[in-house]
Amino acid sequence: MNSPLSSAIVFVWIWLNKQRLLCCSMPSLPIHLAHPKAPPIKCQGIKTKLVPFILSHVRWQEHSTARWIEPFLGSGVVAFNLLPQRALLADTNRHIIQFYQAIQQGTVSGATIRTHLQQEGSQLERYGAAYYYRVRERFNQQGDVRDFLFLNRSCFNGLVRFNRHGQFNVPFCHKPQRFAPAYITKIANQVDWVAQQLHQRDWKFQVASWQRVLAEARSPDFVYLDPPYIGRHTDYFNTWSQQDAEQLAIAAKSLPCGFALSMWLANQYRQNDHIDRCWNGLEVFTYRHFYHIGSRENWRGSMAEALVIKPGFAASSIASSTIIK
Repeated sequence: MNSPLSSAIVFVWIWLNKQRLLCCSMPSLPIHLAHPKAPPIKCQGIKTKLVPFILSHVRWQEHSTARWIEPFLGSGVVAFNLLPQRALLADTNRHIIQFYQAIQQGTVSGATIRTHLQQEGSQLERYGAAYYYRVRERFNQQGDVRDFLFLNRSCFNGLVRFNRHGQFNVPFCHKPQRFAPAYITKIANQVDWVAQQLHQRDWKFQVASWQRVLAEARSPDFVYLDPPYIGRHTDYFNTWSQQDAEQLAIAAKSLPCGFALSMWLANQYRQNDHIDRCWNGLEVFTYRHFYHIGSRENWRGSMAEALVIKPGFAASSIASSTIIK
């Protein structure tokens, strides 16, 4: 019969090995990701092509109590490619949160999305814009997450935009044959990829304000901030004012953990002075890329962006980089 001491030693040995295996499976930033994948939701400012730049410039060591935190989840592309073990992912847009919760809970899958898009796509091809607006009205009344995805992938330029009453108001993209079999398969595969990423991960999706989310941050965590771009994308779901942007900067600088912020820096028309005024004293890395999504033509084009990182959490001293479209 084993002695209590022997049993205790075995228990500690098993626990230590579990912790070692857990730590080995956790991401340690920086990482160099050559081919990031895109999630099923598209939105203005999506960071798919910028994920390698972001994840290669941040320094963060995840461990068993640490969380990756995003108060402005949007498409979720950064978190889904990083794949932390624990995460708090929030947004004020309840439709995005409910969509990913549905995948997490198994009520939405690649198969169910395929069926839905095949059915709705055939109706769209037959009736055109009239059917798109019928689905949009239905979604604004019922909020079905499958309809949200349908609208997101058939609206004008892949925008996510709601009016002050919380109703989706993006017009039709004028492509009745939008949902070809190959396009439906692509979207269904993206849904299945998200489900795979969520498997056995301790991720919490939450509808919440950024203030509430930042209040939960602790020293082992890391916060990635991708707020609406001041002067550009401010009608994504809620309004976003200059005062909101300034308050976010003050709150971020008081965080007990590391953080990084994505923000536009300049385009061919103007310079964003918000970074110099509100995020001074931090490490700034710049890069250029091309925006394909935007409600105005002058919002689609080459853009210089900034990645602002809290001192001590930057992985490189390189001042700038370029991402080729």
